[in-house]
Amino acid sequence: MLESFLLILLIGFFVGQIARRLKVPALVGMILVGIILGPQVADLISPNVLAASAPLRTIAVMVILMKAGLGLDREKLVQQGTVALRLGFLPAACEAVVIAIAAIWIFQFDFPTGLLLGCIIGAESPAVIVPGMLRLKSLGWGVTKGIPDAILTGSALSDVLLLLVFSLLLNFLTQGATSRVTLPFGITLSAVQLLPLQIICQIVLGVLLGLVTAQLLVLLLAKQNWTQNAVQDSLVAASLALLLVVLAEKFPFFSGYLAVMATGFFLIELDAPLARRLRSGFDGLWVVAEIVLFVLLGASIQLQVLEKTLLPGLVILAIGTLIGRALGWYLSTLGSNWKWRERLFLLPGNSAKATVQAAIGAIPLAQGIQGGETILAIAALSILVTAPLGAWAIPTFAPKLLERGEVDPTKVAIARRIVILAAVDTSPLASQVLTKAADLARRSDGEVIVLHVIRTTNPQEVEYLQEKSQRILADIRHKFITVAGSVPEEIIRVAQDYRVADIVMCKRGHQPWDEVLVGSVSQAVLESSPIPVILVEDERIHK
Repeated sequence: MLESFLLILLIGFFVGQIARRLKVPALVGMILVGIILGPQVADLISPNVLAASAPLRTIAVMVILMKAGLGLDREKLVQQGTVALRLGFLPAACEAVVIAIAAIWIFQFDFPTGLLLGCIIGAESPAVIVPGMLRLKSLGWGVTKGIPDAILTGSALSDVLLLLVFSLLLNFLTQGATSRVTLPFGITLSAVQLLPLQIICQIVLGVLLGLVTAQLLVLLLAKQNWTQNAVQDSLVAASLALLLVVLAEKFPFFSGYLAVMATGFFLIELDAPLARRLRSGFDGLWVVAEIVLFVLLGASIQLQVLEKTLLPGLVILAIGTLIGRALGWYLSTLGSNWKWRERLFLLPGNSAKATVQAAIGAIPLAQGIQGGETILAIAALSILVTAPLGAWAIPTFAPKLLERGEVDPTKVAIARRIVILAAVDTSPLASQVLTKAADLARRSDGEVIVLHVIRTTNPQEVEYLQEKSQRILADIRHKFITVAGSVPEEIIRVAQDYRVADIVMCKRGHQPWDEVLVGSVSQAVLESSPIPVILVEDERIHK
């Protein structure tokens, strides 16, 4: 098993990076690695790892749904009104029904079996959609109208609906229509009559348990301080989130995945600083979880079952998306303030399939349902076609179809390269400036540009500054540059060229009047720079 995990992590990571450098989504490379390493080709993954692939994928999906919850914006969801709620039901339901009708025509399925296929294919993939929507939020695409938030919420709700209908149809096809359930007070309902109550129960209890879990995390991590760092915070939060998923499997009265997403959402409302720390921690967890998820996803795809159903399978997918899901998108956004271009974005942004299809695609075949092999083949085909296509289409079409708005850093992690400019001269204060810049860079995992504006022809002084910079910034990526010209103008020009976050420089002043005048160079930079300036005083003045 250890060798298998090494292959999965190392090869999956590097092939994913190669795919990214080729302007292809990293998950495409990871899925290909899974296919090659899996039993279909090289058979290098241990059977024990393949047997544990379902729970491992569950952990990965838990991580990404927690990230989704920690990235939701309540104000934007309220602004959307019923759009997010309709996106949770109408596109998935319309796609499932249209696929059922198409399957009757193409594969001669009966309606329940066709609808079973529709429920499998109609489910959206959080592993593709959530990272894509969170990245759009971090870049500002569609955030003004809350479009990424509506898609995130809708995809979670649609999976709850389709998984419930899938389990109902599975029981119907294996046990017949005689299955009835007796509720308290002697009320007896058929499985079909019970379905609306199950959906409501799954959603309501999922949201309530998410709220309780969020309150528990705030109590343990923020108020009682049981943890000492962000890693421990993430460990506790991930464990409780995974517990929700495990409990939902044992007691199927609530949606575990919806509860996890609700936990992240309520954490923002209850304790925004804790939510920010957890957002960073789950970003780190996703780096590993993403590789494991998509490599094992590729390993689970059975290529040999695709041969007979490739063309009709593609037709089914096209009909389901372009007719069924498109009708659902139209009805979901009817009466909203979405423009036609924003509605069109739902095609690339809300169509990817992967995790749910891998989890339940083989169940009908295992249960002996007629047509189970065809269902499995189309489920595998939907992963191979829509997951890479969706991962590519979301960032490609967002700039063309969505409007860019202001990013709210309290709701989503913003990936930003932090660069600090340390402007130094040959005075003793250079060490203090470099030390301050180093401290800022360590806090933000940033880089430092050390700038010296040459006003002397003595090369030994410049060499001494370089050696000092190398010593103080030894554990920080840095670059030492020298320029000639007006000191204030060159400091501001270099700062803008390198897009630095802050300028650190010394405050020259050893006489009483200098406390007011500050110093000609630093004063000129303060007055002219559009970038924040941090002044470092001589420590000896205050001794």
